Amino acid sequence: MRPPAFWNDKAGRSSGAVTRALLSPLGWAYAAAGAARIARTTPFKADVPVICVGNLTLGGTGKTPVSAALLSMLQDMGANPFALSRGWGGRLKGPVRVDAGQHSADDVGDEPLLLARAAPAIISADRPAGAQLAVNEGASIIVMDDGHQNPALHKDFSFVVVDGETGWGPGTIFPAGPLREPVSAGLARADAVIVMMPDSESLPDLARLQLDQLEKPVFRAWLAPSASVPEGRLLAFAGIGRPQKFFDGLKAAGGDLADAIQFPDHHRFSASDLKRLADLAESWNARLVTTEKDHVRLPAGFRDTVLDYPVQAAFADEARIRDCLDAVRSGVKT
Repeated sequence: MRPPAFWNDKAGRSSGAVTRALLSPLGWAYAAAGAARIARTTPFKADVPVICVGNLTLGGTGKTPVSAALLSMLQDMGANPFALSRGWGGRLKGPVRVDAGQHSADDVGDEPLLLARAAPAIISADRPAGAQLAVNEGASIIVMDDGHQNPALHKDFSFVVVDGETGWGPGTIFPAGPLREPVSAGLARADAVIVMMPDSESLPDLARLQLDQLEKPVFRAWLAPSASVPEGRLLAFAGIGRPQKFFDGLKAAGGDLADAIQFPDHHRFSASDLKRLADLAESWNARLVTTEKDHVRLPAGFRDTVLDYPVQAAFADEARIRDCLDAVRSGVKT
């Protein structure tokens, strides 16, 4: 879905406030149902440690790049990590191990295909079944992409990822806002918070994010390009949680953007979408460029005509992140 304007606390303040107020009772009911589910569920405990990378809002915060970075760190530390994902947007319910040579985004979702580039990946709507398959396949530790609000699988360590610019939005719960649950409740179950900033120089406003008094580690991170920005005129498009973040990153790296086209998160590109993009690129005499996540969702023939611009999560204090991972592997709760 495309986030409605009233989810943005900086836009449409008067009309947005009225809409949020009208929808707030539904948000309270949504939060109560989630809290009851968590309270009454006895989580399945896997035979290996499980690290969850989740968030408190709907939409993109950078969970998947963070998960991929943690998987790479764990490999560097001598572990055999597996990624675990629900496989949102894919037709397969799992549990199944992702095979990039066999599976498409229509099968397993776009994010698991990206995670499978970093480490073996399992998709499963049933998280305990997915964790068990990972263990059977040889995992020594599991990194679960999303699932902070899913109580079915025991988490040995939980990172909550938040966008340092948009934060918690207006602070209202879905459908009145982007929150999946109250901030206080979500942070209470977290072991650490990762604040994603637009670049390495930006510092988060911890007070605005309600993190200034949090007695848990707070890490600063950002998405850094892992390849040179493509040369020449570019027509960028993206169907992610915050497309503007991708466009801004391209510009900051020196990309010459003729135009930028936004699609909803996890958008499935139709034939008319592709024709429109191709026609626009031709009219601008530009090359098409998109995110890695969008690139894997494109049909194979069209994908070959589109550039991707990969990014990776970078941390201001990677050593402390590694300390957290080492503690989880050792069975020590930090």
